[in-house]
Amino acid sequence: MNLSHVFSRVVAVAGATALASRWLRDGTQEPAWGNAPTVPTGRPQGRIPTVKIPTAKGWNDGQTPSVASGLNVNAFVTGLTHPRWIAVLPGGDVLVAEASSVAKETARSLLDYAWISTMERAGAMGVSANRITLLRDADGDGAAEIRETFLENLNQPFGMALLHDTFYVGNTDGVVAFPYEAGARSITAPGRKLVAFKTDGHWTRSLLPSPDGRKLYVGVGSLTNIGRKGMQAEAARAAIHELDLASGTSRIFASGLRNPVGMAWEPGTGALWTVVNERDGLGDETPPDYLTSVRDGGFYGWPYSYWGQIVDDRVPQDPAMVTRAITPDYALGGHTASLGLCWLPAGTLPGFPAGMVIGQHGSWNRSKLSGYKVVFVPFANGRPAGPARDILWGFLAPDERTSYGRPVGVAIGPDNSLLVADDVGHVIWRVTGEAKHPGHGTRPNENGASES
Repeated sequence: MNLSHVFSRVVAVAGATALASRWLRDGTQEPAWGNAPTVPTGRPQGRIPTVKIPTAKGWNDGQTPSVASGLNVNAFVTGLTHPRWIAVLPGGDVLVAEASSVAKETARSLLDYAWISTMERAGAMGVSANRITLLRDADGDGAAEIRETFLENLNQPFGMALLHDTFYVGNTDGVVAFPYEAGARSITAPGRKLVAFKTDGHWTRSLLPSPDGRKLYVGVGSLTNIGRKGMQAEAARAAIHELDLASGTSRIFASGLRNPVGMAWEPGTGALWTVVNERDGLGDETPPDYLTSVRDGGFYGWPYSYWGQIVDDRVPQDPAMVTRAITPDYALGGHTASLGLCWLPAGTLPGFPAGMVIGQHGSWNRSKLSGYKVVFVPFANGRPAGPARDILWGFLAPDERTSYGRPVGVAIGPDNSLLVADDVGHVIWRVTGEAKHPGHGTRPNENGASES
């Protein structure tokens, strides 16, 4: 056990002490989920925030997440390096972005060192692979036997999109375009940067093409939790950008979104939807992360307010901006770290109607951990309609001390399966309604009922 790991344990003990005292003060809170959640009054946590982070363990041989009744799960591929995001090419090849948070500089304070060592123990920070890997299930057995490097020497790649003969990558410092030939297993030609973004803070840059292929939407998260370095440092952040591919110009499509990661189109209405990670330091369920439709020119509150117009008193206020703040559509629980998002057409998975699938990476900043699962929100008439259901769970050990995995990106696979990127487990999981392949089992349900 190295010094960093020991120090992270000391931090965990200190965090546990603060956690216990807050739990005694606040008690158990009802989960903030659904169209009309009860959001508890925020209680600022000051200089010692609640910290509870499980140690990254990974999966044992033959172990898998638990899966909803009527479904099966198997490992599509194992042995990746922190897989975060998934894209599927027209020919059926699956692309996976392998990247992670990195410590940008040497720790300058005890607090910096505490944070870095804790993130390393959780499997959330380290050396970034900076590549995109191509996977192919050539024999149709539900597992990829072909794995090749598609693109390398990138800068924390995340979002991916293919339009015509151009492949786009969302690096942390901007969107890059590469020439692409149909069926290619790799790209070696140099890329062309289309737009630059500030680095640090929330580093992921998700991409979503418009239905007509003329624009790219880019999710860019905030630099800090609540703008503590001033709003000038947050300029062009906490927003979804719209990039016009013909002209090369970009603009902010919507703002006040602290960390918008997954994006998807609702096909009936044509509306853009996103999942957003909300701010920390106000309590277990305050405020909830959320799923929301995104209006052109809309403002969603960050950093001045949350869940519409609930003011965050820790932030220097702008009353005019609070008045503009739009209430999100659907709460996803406090600090669930909802990252992945894709549309699930009706009939894709047995027993599931049309709706949105969400990869919840899991909390690190509440007394009882939340997330660490893949959930489904049913839709009707273009809106969320009914309680969420769990698709995959069991990524977290029952005692909450270790995590076997943490789900991130979700995508519909070439065989109509659901693919889930698990960065701590270094796996891509495949969920179907088909009979299990030999050796593809499921782990007993450790987390109770499948309704959220």
